[in-house]
Amino acid sequence: MVNEFVSTSKKILVYDDDPEILLLCKAILANYKFKAETLPKCDNILEDITTIEPDLILMDLWIPEIGGEEAVRRLKNDKSGKEIPVLLFSANPDIAEICAKVKADGYIEKPFSIRFFIDKINSVI
Repeated sequence: MVNEFVSTSKKILVYDDDPEILLLCKAILANYKFKAETLPKCDNILEDITTIEPDLILMDLWIPEIGGEEAVRRLKNDKSGKEIPVLLFSANPDIAEICAKVKADGYIEKPFSIRFFIDKINSVI
């Protein structure tokens, strides 16, 4: 069942190194009519946004290699990516401070309810 918060064609890029989280996010987003692309690494975020052209990025913080914090910093410092909204999502207890530090557009604490997840996405997108 689709509720009143239905998107028609917004594309969301989800970064998380946990394949189960990626599957879960993709299923939830599809249920609400978002187009979801998922990636387990964020090392090539600037190339990824050129290829995928997301309307929003969901970024986990604890990703191997450069990590979500550094990826968002690179994105927000690049003219082609700085306007793309980013929501951090993590179980990191310092997520609010990290969000402010990297100039993300908000955050979702894990674990999250589906309602909160979709409401937060809709408030940013």
